[in-house]
Parts: sequence; structure tokens; C-alpha cells
Amino acid sequence: MDGDDPQLNAILGVIAEVRPDLLLLTDIDFDAGHAAITALQGALAERGVDLPHAFALPPNSGVPTGRDLDGNGRLGEARDAQGYGRFAGDGGLALLSRWPFATGARDFTSLLWADLPGATLPGGEANADIQRLSSTAHWQVPLTLPDGPATILAWSATPPVFDGPEDRNGLRGADEARLWTVLMDGGLGPPPEGRLIVMGNANLDPADGDGRREAIAAAKTASPPDPTASPGSTSPWTEEDRPRHAVRPRDDLGEVSSTPDPISVRLSAPAASPRRGTLAAADDPLVKARSPGAPPALDPARPRVYAASDP
Repeated sequence: MDGDDPQLNAILGVIAEVRPDLLLLTDIDFDAGHAAITALQGALAERGVDLPHAFALPPNSGVPTGRDLDGNGRLGEARDAQGYGRFAGDGGLALLSRWPFATGARDFTSLLWADLPGATLPGGEANADIQRLSSTAHWQVPLTLPDGPATILAWSATPPVFDGPEDRNGLRGADEARLWTVLMDGGLGPPPEGRLIVMGNANLDPADGDGRREAIAAAKTASPPDPTASPGSTSPWTEEDRPRHAVRPRDDLGEVSSTPDPISVRLSAPAASPRRGTLAAADDPLVKARSPGAPPALDPARPRVYAASDP
């Protein structure tokens, strides 16, 4: 990796400061030989972060459909792929872990949108026979923790914008989040048992911003909240930071913006007792020092589960 890239060095620095045990990367290009992931693991190891176990599968982003999905009269463009992408593997997912992954992973990435129980497609959707639900990927990945097994549910969804009055992306993103609710209800076969780690880029906030908020609100409450969670510690933003924000910072799923009115679009939920991640408090030195737009750190007193975008 180019050690002179300031953006890369900033990202590596944040990860090194957080020192996660489990890391989900979104918007990382997939390559069959895992060269990018291997290089990233090496760069992190040089900074004292040992994440030797990796999991990555081909995403839907950039996979050609052979159809003019955006209806502009041209084929083979980024918006004509199964998920937005200029080439197959553009902007995929990768999991890095301190602990080994177990066998038995399930990949829902090829699931057709129309085949999700209760799917809500735009009226007159002409490509329902080939359109997959996942704009990037949906994975159910077993993980072996020191004190027993856990299951990771990881995904990255389309933003609920960049469409028209048919709200295609909004409907798709909502169903991408709802897939986990369907899974836990047994609609996609036997649901995972035991401890869960739900992490991803939902591109939805349960109370603010664009999108169909009920889907992520349902996913958020699919498992009971952690009764020991520390109130007021789940967001680095204060009430004063977001006068137009509809919910209290401690009710956020995970903060994600440097704008004056941030909203939650990422979700990190640790696998031990907690059901959701706990982000650093507003006075945390890392939060104060982080560059604009960089993801916030997890409170070091909590299990270290972290979701990062744009690696």
C-alpha cells in the first residue's frame, strides 16, 4: 500500500486507535486473490492491529445485467449493474477479525428482490425476473469467539435517493434492511441461533433523513436491546449539535456524518451481551481529533466492533 496516501493513512490511523476485534469494511473493491485485503491486513499489523482472519465474497455491485435498468437508452453503465458499480466487484464488503470464522456461512447476495417474502417492488417493475435484492451483499457468517460461537449479519444497502417518484432505491433499501427481520422470523430458512453481531451500512435512520424508516426501525428492534447499555454514550454528537434531529443521540444506531445535522446510517452491534455498538462520548480525544467525515470510535470499555466506509 502507498504509505504516502493521506486518506489511507488517516483511515489506518483511526483503525489503529480504535483497535477493533472485528471490522467490517464497505466500499472496498473485491478481487479474487484478496490482494487488497491482504495488503490492508499487513498495513494494520505494522500499526499493531492484528486481524489475521478475512471473509469476502463477490458483491452484486458492478455485476452486469445486460439490461438498461435506468432506462437511459444505453447498456453497460454503472446504473445498469445489479448494484451500482463501474466494474464487477466495485465497492464490495470485507470482514476482518481477530478470531477465526467458522464454516457454514450463508450468502444471500444472489437472492432476487421479488423472492424476498413480502417484497415491495415499484409498480410495473420490468426487471423483477433478474433484479437481485442486495445492492452490495448480505452475509450470515459464523464466528468463533473465545467463549463460544456467534453469527455476523453483514450488509451494505443502496441510498434511498438517486431515483424518481417510483422510489425504487427507497423501496429496495428498505427491503435490504428488512431481509434481516425476515431471516430472524424464519422466512429464509432456519434463523441463526445464539449471539448475533449485526453490522453494516444501512443508509437509513429510523427517525431522520430520506428513506423508509420503518424497515431499519424494525431491524433495530428485532432483538432485545442491551439492558446494561450506558445511556448517552451511543453517539459522539450532543443535543446542541443537531437542533433539527428527531431523536436523541443515544437512540442512534451509529453516527455517520460531519454535517451540522448528522443522521445514523451505519449499524454496529457487538456479539457479547450488548445488542448494539457503543460509540465514544463527545469528549473522547479521538472524536475531537478525527478528521471531518471519518467514522467515530467505539468506546474502549465496550466490545470492539466497528463498521467503516470508504477504506
